[in-house]
Amino acid sequence: MTDDGSTQSAATFPSVKFAFQVKWNDAEFVFQEVTGLTAEANVIEYRGGSSKTNSTVKMPGVLKYNNVTLKKGMFKDDKAMWEKFKALNMNTYKRASILISLLDEGGNVAMSWRLLNAFAVKLTVTDMKLDANEVALESIELAHEGLTLP
Repeated sequence: MTDDGSTQSAATFPSVKFAFQVKWNDAEFVFQEVTGLTAEANVIEYRGGSSKTNSTVKMPGVLKYNNVTLKKGMFKDDKAMWEKFKALNMNTYKRASILISLLDEGGNVAMSWRLLNAFAVKLTVTDMKLDANEVALESIELAHEGLTLP
């Protein structure tokens, strides 16, 4: 008998990565790309004066989170990203908790990550070229203080 796939478990195939949503405060934004969801621990190397080995002991140090970049197409009169960036004013910017969710084929949340105390640090508008054959994109870069699973 031919296997039609109906008996396979949901964990057999990994999630697709082209369907996701970004919630910033009470607003939901549609982005083409999200990059930079990384966390790493700095490594502390230590060697005690009485150590009999000629090498260091490595220990985990302070956690470090890279900036996250969100890219989307530019639309006429869409100023949402500019308004988010323009709100930045010398350490008086209201930080946000931003939820980034990976969606499954049915549009349901498969996995989510939360950026803690995020704020915009860079806004990039598309390069303009006469011979370009591509969509105009804008991107916003966010600094944050933590990446968690909600």
